[in-house]
Amino acid sequence: MLGRTASGLFWMMRYLERFENTARLIDAGFRMSLTRARTAESEWESVLTTAGTRDLYVDAYDRFSTRSTVDFLVAEKNNPSSLYRSIEAARENARMTRTALTRDVWEAINETWLQFKRDHTAQRHQSDLQDLLSSVRQQVALVRGSINGTMLRNDIFRFVSLGALIERADNTARILDTKYYVLLPSSASVGSSLDRVQWEMILRSASAERSFHWLYGGEISPAAIVEFLIHDVRLPRSIAYCYDEIIATLDALEHEYGHRTHAHELAANHEALITSSSSDAIIGSGLHEFLIDFIARNAALSKQIEQDYRFTK
Repeated sequence: MLGRTASGLFWMMRYLERFENTARLIDAGFRMSLTRARTAESEWESVLTTAGTRDLYVDAYDRFSTRSTVDFLVAEKNNPSSLYRSIEAARENARMTRTALTRDVWEAINETWLQFKRDHTAQRHQSDLQDLLSSVRQQVALVRGSINGTMLRNDIFRFVSLGALIERADNTARILDTKYYVLLPSSASVGSSLDRVQWEMILRSASAERSFHWLYGGEISPAAIVEFLIHDVRLPRSIAYCYDEIIATLDALEHEYGHRTHAHELAANHEALITSSSSDAIIGSGLHEFLIDFIARNAALSKQIEQDYRFTK
């Protein structure tokens, strides 16, 4: 496969995953801003920090209001992680690699772009926001279903999968880091109702709230949530699950192409660091430090994949 095609497939799925992840963050932030009006600005600041766009936002706005933050995250063209820019980039990459995609996949992505534009144009009030975000999740689910249901399990499918998994692992780490390093205002809040609500927000943002409660009942403990989101391979958005699948996908590419790349070794090293550390040890030595290190390692793996498979723009 041409490196340009591999790059387009990889980034198509990274942007599509980012499109959904940002919608889930907006949904969590909006719910928190409604239930905790006095701390709404800090909640929105945490959402922007998770999305990695806080500094860009501060350059344009002087306060973290609901209206300006939602506008910035939904439709700001100067924000590369906004819903508008993410689905636009996903569609453009899909268009460039259209001959590598099944008709069902291309039509699902194109319809997601068109549906988002229709929904955004129709949005007039804050009450319409939930409908917009729900539509985003539903449309991405249709794209994912088209990919899983119609594409051959070949190198095309592998690069699509790698893009989704790299982006998802990054997002889960950012969600966890925002709670532990930004959201909680002081140590006095640990164990309080505020603490519990914020951990619930983390689970909601990671699409893991109901699954967590199935496994752990009504108990909300930081160690259990960290264990769930980092180590539990049953959860499709856990970091461990993503890296198990990344390694399996890279192994499939090794089998198809007949050679092993540096990205294989890098991914194996990252997985070893994840599986060798318990949640208690991570929290004890510094969850923030662990997550920042992981985010950097995950970004390095993404760059190594681009280099090993000769991605070109």
